[in-house]
Parts: sequence; structure tokens; C-alpha cells
Amino acid sequence: MNTPKVINKVTPTHTFDWYIKWIATVFILAGLVCRATNWHTPLDIMLTFNGTVGWFIVAWLWHDRALMILNAIAAVLLLVTLLNQASV
Repeated sequence: MNTPKVINKVTPTHTFDWYIKWIATVFILAGLVCRATNWHTPLDIMLTFNGTVGWFIVAWLWHDRALMILNAIAAVLLLVTLLNQASV
């Protein structure tokens, strides 16, 4: 008889990085909602930028190079986009 395998959660909760992770996630999701609904273009870029910076901080705290590279590049590209829109 096969019994279901129980997977225990290993991510700590209510730590400094946990709060940053969830706040950054909310920022990214809010930015994506703004972008999908075409509600406010500069706001979606700012929200998503803040989220990627937050996730970069989490990646740095976790020593996760893949997340650091992904979010550093995303933040730079979003910042360039924001600056280009500001100069138009």
C-alpha cells in the first residue's frame, strides 16, 4: 500500500528575510496587475523594480547566486525603462 509522502517545510517563517520576500512578492504582483490592466505604466515599473530589489536582497541573504543575477539584471532593465520613460 502506498502512503503519501509528507514533505516538511524547511523555510523559516517570520524572519527578516521572510518579510522582505513576501513584501517584494506583493510589489511584483501589484506591478504585473498594473501592467496587465494597462492602468498606470510608470507605477507598474516602479512596483516591479522595488520587488526585484527586494528579491535581490533576499537572494544576497540566502547566498543564492542565480536569484541575485536574475533580480540584479531585472532591476537594472526596469530602472533603464523607467529612466527612458521619464525622459520622453
